[in-house]
This record gives sequence, C-alpha cells and structure tokens, in this order.
Amino acid sequence: MKNAKGFTTKSIHHAQQADEKTGAVVPMLSLATTYKQDGINEPRGGFEYSRAQNPTRQQLEAVLAGLENAAYCNAFSSGLAALAGVMSLFEPGDHIVAGHDLYGGTVRYFNQVMSKYGLTFSYIDTTDVALVEAAITPKTKLIYLESPTNPMLSLTDIEAVARLAKQKNIKVAVDNTFMSPYLQNPLNLGADIVLHSSTKYLGGHSDIVGGAVMTQDKATFDKLFFNQKAVGAVPAPFDCWLLMRSVKTLSLRMERHCENAMAVAEFLDASRTGDAVEKVYYPGLASHPQHELAGRQAKGFGGIVTIDLGSRASVAEFIKHLEIFTFAESLGCVESLACYPWEMTHAAVPVEQRRKLGLTEGVVRLSIGIEEKEDLIAELEHAISFVAAKTASVSAS
Repeated sequence: MKNAKGFTTKSIHHAQQADEKTGAVVPMLSLATTYKQDGINEPRGGFEYSRAQNPTRQQLEAVLAGLENAAYCNAFSSGLAALAGVMSLFEPGDHIVAGHDLYGGTVRYFNQVMSKYGLTFSYIDTTDVALVEAAITPKTKLIYLESPTNPMLSLTDIEAVARLAKQKNIKVAVDNTFMSPYLQNPLNLGADIVLHSSTKYLGGHSDIVGGAVMTQDKATFDKLFFNQKAVGAVPAPFDCWLLMRSVKTLSLRMERHCENAMAVAEFLDASRTGDAVEKVYYPGLASHPQHELAGRQAKGFGGIVTIDLGSRASVAEFIKHLEIFTFAESLGCVESLACYPWEMTHAAVPVEQRRKLGLTEGVVRLSIGIEEKEDLIAELEHAISFVAAKTASVSAS
C-alpha cells in the first residue's frame, strides 16, 4: 500500500487487499498441491507444484516482507528450518562469528549438524564490538546475532556490528524473534538477513509452527528459494493463512506484552530484597547494562522477563504454584508461559558455556502474555512466597 505508513495499517492491509474476483476481505486459502499448466513450460501465474510455490504462501511472504521493511521473504516450516535455509547460503570452510548466548536449538544445529559439513563457529560476546572484530578471520562470511538474546536478554548494537561487517564484506544475520517486526527492524539498522520463528510473536496463539527469512538482496532470496525448493522445508498453506490472520493484531499484542512485562519486571526487581529472586533480567529496567541501547535500537523492551531463583529446587517449588502461567516451552503467545532453560530450551548448550553466561540451574524464562498484569503479578507473588518460605526453612535447618 503506497499510502500506508503506520505499522498496524500495513499489518492489516499490505498485500491483503480484497480478492478481485469475489471481494472477500480475508485472503483466499489455496490447498492445492499441483496446478494445471497450459503447455510445456507454460504454468499459469508461475505456479507448478506447492513445494516450489503456493499462492497462500506467496501472499504471506509479501505480508511479512512488508512488516520487516524487506524486499523479499521466504516462509519456512519452522524457525529452525529458516535457520537451515540461512546456513545453506554458505560453503564448507566458511567461518561464522555467532553470539555466545543463543537459543539452544541454534547451538545444537551449529555444533551437531553444520559442523559436520565443514562450517566453523566462534561464539563471542557480541555486546562488545571489539571482540566481534577480533574474532573475524579471512574465512568469516557471517556474523549471526540474537538481540535480545535467549534467555539472558543481552543486547548487541546491531548498527555498529553491521557497519563493521560491511567494511569487511561480511553478512550480518539477526534473529529478531524476541522483538518482532513491530518493535525492531534489523534491516533498517544495516543487517543483511533477518529471521524469525513465526511460531512465536508473529503467530502469537500457540497454534502455528513456522519460520521466515527476510532480506533486501535478490541474489540471497534466489539462493534461499532454490535451496528451499530442493529441500522442501515449506509451511502448509493453512499455517500460512493462519499466520496472515495473526499478524493483523501483532501491534496490539506487542503493546500489551511490553506493558505487562515492564510491570512484572518492576515487581520482581523490587522483590530482589527478599531471599527468593536473586536476579531479574529485562532490558526495560534502568539497571540493565544495555538499557540505553534497548531504548535507542527498538521502540519497546519486549515481552520476556528472565529471573534467577538460585537453584533447581527453588524453580521446582515455584512452578508448583503457577496456574495462569503455563510451564511449557515456547514463548510469544497470548498466554503467559514459564520455561526452565537449563533442562528445556538450552539443554544442548555446553554446561560451561551456560554457566559463563549466568544461565544457572535457577534461571526461569517468563514469556509474559496479554492477561491482566495485576493477575500475573499476584500469581508470581504467591509462587515466590512459597520459594521464600522454603528457602528460609532450609536455611534455618
């Protein structure tokens, strides 16, 4: 839409105009696997077989590209499939500088899959651009970032890293899952590639598994398209249709996620004076080491709050008293979730690396939903009181 400037307007209308034939205001769902061709090499509308391209997926890709201010988008069957697509751009012998605090599935894929195919990885504290520069070798082809990181919520100055990378002809890829396109647009900050697990905030309702890669570069898009077609890591048309439905409310959901997360983080930070909550990690807190960068780089602080309760026993006690918060993997959905990274999302990360990051047996990642913040805080206060009481009992004995 040429006249659409606001994000919410784009999320509702960009590439989702009423159907020309029927006038339907909801995108049409095409479940077809194959398409009639008028002759040899004469497909209608460019569609031949849904592994290669599907009308509903093509429309979703246009929608998501618009939200990330990208020229191109490839929709994938999962966030990790999107990551695999990005990694397919590189050759044996290439070197990747990666953040040292990444989603455990990403680390598992790098260490246990891609390393077998000749790619090498250096895990660096990317919050320090000097360390990033020092890690670059003549074989470095990519700098791979999460900002904020999962689950410790550290931020990297994407613009500064992108500036460094361009000087050395290296691509920068940013996993923007935690922020969503509503809060942060890495391409605007100089990144070359943005990827999402659209299972999370983009989908937002715990009913879609998907991924997406966005870029401004046609050559990158073409390589991704070919590799995706060859491998078949494509989402089902119905999932694409659901995702287009979901992104229409993304801005509204993200505003509520951020509002609730700030309230929860402030409450938990105040609770640190007790014996239960040892640390609170949230970029919106003035005490966060990259608080200023968070305010400059994005227009909100996100919906994830990470806390350290000190021990596995305290985490076990804490989750016993949760009702509104569901103890489960994933994040970014309308319902609040509590996750135990040590044995769930980050079990594949080497123990010494986890400890170095501060990711201990006491860490809990809270994905703050869109419920009333008063209810969330009351439940957390209730659960923490049991942790505090148990801690006091153990200390007394």
